[in-house]
Amino acid sequence: MTVPFREATIDLDAVADNVRHFRRLTGVEVIAVVKAGAYGHGAAATAVAALSAGATRLGVAEIPEALELRRQGVHAPIMAWLHAPGERFEHAAAQDVEIGVSSFDQLEAAAAAAVDRPVGVHLKFETGLSRNGIAPADWGRVLAEAARLERIGRLRIVGLFSHLSNTSAEDDRAALAKFEEGVAAAASFGIHPEIRHIAATAAAIDLPEMRLDAVRIGIGLFGLSPFDDRSSAELGLRPAMTLRGAIAAVRRVPAGTGVSYGYAHRTDRDTTLVLVPLGYADGVPRNASGRLPVSIGGRRFVNVGRIAMDQFVVDVGDTPVSVGDEVVLFGDPTLGVPSAADWAAAAGTINYEIVTRIGPRVPRRTS
Repeated sequence: MTVPFREATIDLDAVADNVRHFRRLTGVEVIAVVKAGAYGHGAAATAVAALSAGATRLGVAEIPEALELRRQGVHAPIMAWLHAPGERFEHAAAQDVEIGVSSFDQLEAAAAAAVDRPVGVHLKFETGLSRNGIAPADWGRVLAEAARLERIGRLRIVGLFSHLSNTSAEDDRAALAKFEEGVAAAASFGIHPEIRHIAATAAAIDLPEMRLDAVRIGIGLFGLSPFDDRSSAELGLRPAMTLRGAIAAVRRVPAGTGVSYGYAHRTDRDTTLVLVPLGYADGVPRNASGRLPVSIGGRRFVNVGRIAMDQFVVDVGDTPVSVGDEVVLFGDPTLGVPSAADWAAAAGTINYEIVTRIGPRVPRRTS
């Protein structure tokens, strides 16, 4: 079998299994978060797999992401919650995209987009993360107007939501208490939404009181752990992405040979160097140079020298290798290959960034 030059394989069965796991675990609706191209996995295919396994709606950051899903034939409810200043919502409303509302201006813009039916909105309360969301001082004004607009048929208030910091259980419980104040305030204006949601993957797993009516599952959808101290397998999740390539060149070199730009590494013995055709343009983190693990022929090696834009080098010692042999950069660690978490540790970042940053010239193949 010919090994692809570079490729990310997306296991859609793993995505579906992860959705089913969260449905069993939480007992509430699962909102599958497929923003940023489904964290690099491919939004449309991932969305279809998640919905087929029982997710009830989708979440994205921006309206263009939602509209692209519509163009790809995805008809399930979609909410989008991050908007440019002065953004208009007519195109979103025409495609039944639900609007996350974080200000009075956004509320008015959503209502203005109603033509022949109410626009679905989710009102977001600021509860301590200091990002977007309706500030507590504005709750009364926004809620009063939202209730009026719903009564006259301009809006349909689908949800109330917020976002947690994942700093500590105590901080998250304080945010939940603030959110409950917002829910009570909404009820005092006659607002009774279909769903309340505040938990993403970490809180959905660890804090049952945060599950409410629905949980927003992002990183867990792709089988990755949101925790530093627990692996995917320990959480009952299956990583969906495997990043691989083919050895592009093999070179036998003597001791003292410099490797890659700046000769940050020189060989300390006669050895074999192999070239892997992915680099920082493909999402391989340059700051992991000299620490990045890969698997070749079932054995783990670490790259040497600086990671370049299109390639990096691995010292395989005396291991017999050939041009075209498969290199697994990361995947499911239960299969003996490095994980996205291993890469994150090498780069000093988080697994979310590792999978999301895989570049567009890496073909995605679903399996």
